[in-house]
Amino acid sequence: MDERLNLEKYPMQPDSGEDRSPGRLGILTPGMGAIATTFIGGTLAIRQGLGPPIGALSQMDTLAIDPASGDPAVPIGDLVPLARLEDLVFGGWDIFDEDMYAAALNAGVLAPDLLAAIRPGLEAIRPMPAVFDRRYVPRLEGRHVKTGRTKMDLAEQLRADIQRFKSAHGLERLVMIWCASTETYSEPGPVHESIAHFEEGLKSNDPGIAPSMLYAYAAILEGVPFANGAPNLTEDIPALQALAREVGVPVCGKDFKTGQTMLKTVLAPALKARMLGVSGWFSTNILGNRDGEVLDDPQALKAKEKSKLGALEHILDARRFPELYGELYHKVRINYYPPRGDNKEGWDNIDIFGWLGYPMQIKVDFLCRDSILAAPLILDVALFMDLAARCGWHGLQNWLAFYFKSPTLPAGVTPEHDLFRQLKQLKQQLHAAARAAAKPIMDGEAGRAN
Repeated sequence: MDERLNLEKYPMQPDSGEDRSPGRLGILTPGMGAIATTFIGGTLAIRQGLGPPIGALSQMDTLAIDPASGDPAVPIGDLVPLARLEDLVFGGWDIFDEDMYAAALNAGVLAPDLLAAIRPGLEAIRPMPAVFDRRYVPRLEGRHVKTGRTKMDLAEQLRADIQRFKSAHGLERLVMIWCASTETYSEPGPVHESIAHFEEGLKSNDPGIAPSMLYAYAAILEGVPFANGAPNLTEDIPALQALAREVGVPVCGKDFKTGQTMLKTVLAPALKARMLGVSGWFSTNILGNRDGEVLDDPQALKAKEKSKLGALEHILDARRFPELYGELYHKVRINYYPPRGDNKEGWDNIDIFGWLGYPMQIKVDFLCRDSILAAPLILDVALFMDLAARCGWHGLQNWLAFYFKSPTLPAGVTPEHDLFRQLKQLKQQLHAAARAAAKPIMDGEAGRAN
């Protein structure tokens, strides 16, 4: 990835003390259900002082002024000119035609009294008709959808939507974050190998091109950074990656790392650091939101399970440590359980062994709120992808692997799944931006990291 900053695209006033905001940023989300409404509603609430942005590194974490020493440190936004929360404008697409207040009530994540306080802002946001094909999400039935003779026609409609939204809100910049449901499992095929093959497939309605790929294609052609929050293939194909490089647009994915897998990427490195063996890791989940309903379909479930399996095998490398992880048995199960709603439970049984091979066990029961964990990730990824675009970085953004279960990487690149190594990479890249764009901070103004 090219770290050279395009300063013409990167508004800053480094010495004047003036407002360093880069201006209004539009955030478009294909899918405006539980996760998107929690993100949008939460951001509106934070703007009104109704709650803190807990979980968002962009709002809560710090960067060392001198990365060599690691101290002192200041809030990330003091060194890197990120878009401000008050400058965010929200929009998107959904298969249900209801405003964001009604959708948030239906999702049942945010409390009714909080929703009442932000109701006008949510009611002002209505989804555009979505590109939807039930063959890729069999458990849902779309009522608020686009029609077109070919997939190319549908992609052109998405491009027109992006242009209208940008014009209607007077925006210069946009990002797009996939927040819709998991599509059925698919693998790369000939239609994904090149831009020419992909565009021919759009015209011929090739079944290898899923709806999420239409959104990514439209976003890239419109110069809009695209991030994939689901385990769909989407941007993880040569054609769209080549298009992103050619047009000069950042892309990243896939599958937001929120609950059970996040804990795996913390626990597994700890076990590896202490040279403890792992013979088995059984994970099961129960959840009851729309995502759980979609994952009740075997092909959608396959995509999610594959995404959740990968991190552990890369951290606990049996090739390097066959005596510790050579017999590792890893199983993941996801179960749809409607009474749980958006409150997901992830349960892990971990069989480990230590000195002289004596066995031990670890039990983890994580009762979490799926959308509450995902919302700050959406905010961070949106702000950091916008930063990447303004820096002139394009193509796959490896430095954002911190946010994803199955990071999309260039062919041949070994993934890094250790959460803390990913965080180090993330902050190194933010420093690359800060070196050129940050406002100098006097020693007396600098705070310290907690």
